[in-house]
Amino acid sequence: MPTERIHLPGGRDGRASLDADADADADALVVACPPHPQHGGTRHDVRLDAVSDALPARIDCLRFDYGPWDGGRGERADARTACEWAADRYDSVGLFGYSFGGGVALLTAAEVTTPVAALSPVAHLDDGSDVVAAVSRIDAPLWIGYGTRDDTVDAERVAEAARDAGVAAEIETFPADHFFVGQEPTVGGRVAAFFDDTL
Repeated sequence: MPTERIHLPGGRDGRASLDADADADADALVVACPPHPQHGGTRHDVRLDAVSDALPARIDCLRFDYGPWDGGRGERADARTACEWAADRYDSVGLFGYSFGGGVALLTAAEVTTPVAALSPVAHLDDGSDVVAAVSRIDAPLWIGYGTRDDTVDAERVAEAARDAGVAAEIETFPADHFFVGQEPTVGGRVAAFFDDTL
């Protein structure tokens, strides 16, 4: 799929890659939030790539890098900036995030009403932002997926919060650890199917 480099507006030097099918007239876009930048997380993460590759042609994908590390606050601002950029260009926008990015996506979706999918989301960001508490404030379709052998983050706690809050959430588990090695196409396909239904 052709990729265009994008420089997002604002003062945090946000850089992104727009994956778009040149032959399709896309009317929707998924903003993809990468994992923890201090642990090598970038817009080129294989799980973000897998979601982008699996999306139908009518849905583009914007994979972005966070600006300078800010513990979570600036990273949430980056996600909001990406959503604003997308909202100016597409009829509908969704949010996806993996690990730290899953937490960023959920916290952002609690402020901006948009369908959101989080893969192995963290329960809180480094700045103390409570992802678990934010889930109950999401007023849009929600998908949470995690590996049953994940001992890196407490994604199950986030999923339980969605169940307890009674929000309209799809929860899926996979026989995997935090990294989904070899299962990226399967996971990407499930996330893409969620957005195909909700965008």
